[in-house]
Amino acid sequence: MAETASELRERLLVKHKEAQNLVGYDSEKSSTAIKEEGGPEAMHDGLTFGQFMIAGSIAGIVEHTAMFPVDTLKTRMQMLASSGGSVHSEVGRALMTIMRSEGPLGLYRGIGAMSLGAGPAHAVYFSVYEACKEKLGGNRQGHHPFAHAASGVVATIASDAVFNPMDVVKQRLQLRSSPYRGVMDCVKRILREEGFGAFYASYRTTVVMNAPFTAVHFATYEAAKEGLMKFSPEKASEERLLVHITAGGAAGALASAVTTPLDVVKTRLQCQGVCGAERFTSSSILNAAQKIVTKEGPAALLKGLKPRMLFHAPAAAICWSTYEASKSFLHNINQTTQI
Repeated sequence: MAETASELRERLLVKHKEAQNLVGYDSEKSSTAIKEEGGPEAMHDGLTFGQFMIAGSIAGIVEHTAMFPVDTLKTRMQMLASSGGSVHSEVGRALMTIMRSEGPLGLYRGIGAMSLGAGPAHAVYFSVYEACKEKLGGNRQGHHPFAHAASGVVATIASDAVFNPMDVVKQRLQLRSSPYRGVMDCVKRILREEGFGAFYASYRTTVVMNAPFTAVHFATYEAAKEGLMKFSPEKASEERLLVHITAGGAAGALASAVTTPLDVVKTRLQCQGVCGAERFTSSSILNAAQKIVTKEGPAALLKGLKPRMLFHAPAAAICWSTYEASKSFLHNINQTTQI
């Protein structure tokens, strides 16, 4: 008995689905085999915890060194002019003032403190992120924004504990007419005059700022990366670096814009009492924010928005592309040693 056209169509659809399932199973099995062998597809899982730390450390130092002049501008613009800050609210004019009065080296005051802190902090940051992402299932196929965001929050809490002391030193050295001669002089004087607690006066604010910053940052980065990969899958391997740069830049710009008010509070807490800057009675975020708004108006909480975005967009692009390149390099070393 001859089958109808609808029956033929249904039979063909069933065969097509069976073929797709078979291909999907073979692909998954092949991917698992590659991961077990430590092949190129297992880049995230094929590295040790220590190698993630090395890749993160390299990325952090490269990022902060490349963008340090912009970070100096942001710090100056967030402080009052009478407290070592910038007299200008425009990025270009603030830059020219520093160049004329202090020379190019004025943009790099405090870079030693940054180097001492950024390497270890980013080593912790990325290794904890990768470990948490694996535990929460963020490496499974598909998009997992919660796993990426939650992993980022845990990573930033751990890394900020490492970086906060050197961040305090860095920002105090970045101020115009800073009273400190260098990193060690700043550390010694803070310990002698204010005690060890001064290094963590802004830690709560930093975590409260960086938790949403990192959640937005990582979720945006992973989503943008996945979207860009799907947009041109046939060229994904060729354009991998461009994808990391674009996704990282978008993530950095969005996250930095959202968290600028908290960054202003953090800067004021870290630089309180230096160059005549106002001291706060506590490290309370709300108390500091209220004092700033009462004295300078709500717009003060958006000071340094432009340089902050100018910093974080390219900084994130540099950081992510360097991190991924470092992981790829270390993965290739692992493959070479296995042969």
